[in-house]
Amino acid sequence: MVDVFGATSTTEDVLSGISLRGKRIFVTGVSAGLGVETARSLAAHGAHVVGAARDLKKAEAATAEVRKDAEANGGRFELVALDLASLKSVRACAEGLLKKGKPFDVVIANAGVMATPFGHTADGFETQFGTNHLGHFVLVNRIASLIHAGGRLINLSSSGHRFSNVDLQDPNFERTPYEPFVSYGRSKTANILFAVAFDRRHRARGIRAAAVHPGGIHTELGRYIDPSQIQKMVDQMNQQLAAEGKGPFQWKTIPQGAATSVWAGVVAPADEIGGRYCENCHVGKIVADNVTISAISEGIRGYALDPTNAEALWKKSEEMVGESF
Repeated sequence: MVDVFGATSTTEDVLSGISLRGKRIFVTGVSAGLGVETARSLAAHGAHVVGAARDLKKAEAATAEVRKDAEANGGRFELVALDLASLKSVRACAEGLLKKGKPFDVVIANAGVMATPFGHTADGFETQFGTNHLGHFVLVNRIASLIHAGGRLINLSSSGHRFSNVDLQDPNFERTPYEPFVSYGRSKTANILFAVAFDRRHRARGIRAAAVHPGGIHTELGRYIDPSQIQKMVDQMNQQLAAEGKGPFQWKTIPQGAATSVWAGVVAPADEIGGRYCENCHVGKIVADNVTISAISEGIRGYALDPTNAEALWKKSEEMVGESF
């Protein structure tokens, strides 16, 4: 019998009865929120988790529970330094992992920023596109040889991809007025397109890639957004839901938010999720661009799964970072 999971499923629900002993899993962004819970749940089921974070002191404190649960259940947890807003740091992290030469069964590109004020990474890229997409693009491609045949890449995206397609003519907002959520949308669309292109390149080795939307969760990700703006968005969603005869919007808990990453990474059949976008522990369906969908309705815009778009982004990303993969 196949378990059916959904929006309220937690990491423990999807991992129930599953042993991950012998699995090595790499998770970025383990200093708060979803990254910590993703690492904790995997280590608590016996996996050896390598967590990456920019602020190691903060991550050390945030992952005390991860270490405890790992030790109690035969798992392991270690930390490595990674600042996705600096390609020097990204390349040093990749170099360190390659030097160790220990393969990974799963890579979960979880770290990210949302709706930041306009700014640039250390390499001059617009902050959100540079951090959320280009940092992971370089990191994952550099360590791709470490991913086991039969392994997986899971990119954290968002329903926020629906704010905007990528703009490959002006990725750094040099000619377009900067809008925080448009920038966020571009970066989250890029996360999906990167998974599509990576999946196409590596599936012959049995490696599959997918993108996931965790859902609406209160985490540090929202640190740049005014609380009144969040409330306004929730009020709008509740009006839409009431018009559809549904109950009010419910925030997900962090274990519910991390469940789709874990489900796609180690539970779902590889062929089911490869090259796809997942939400609420299942594969999302394409919703046509001319169909209006509320902020919390399920569905992915077709441009985010378009293979031609994915290839164009790959080429542009290589140009921007000065590396070919």
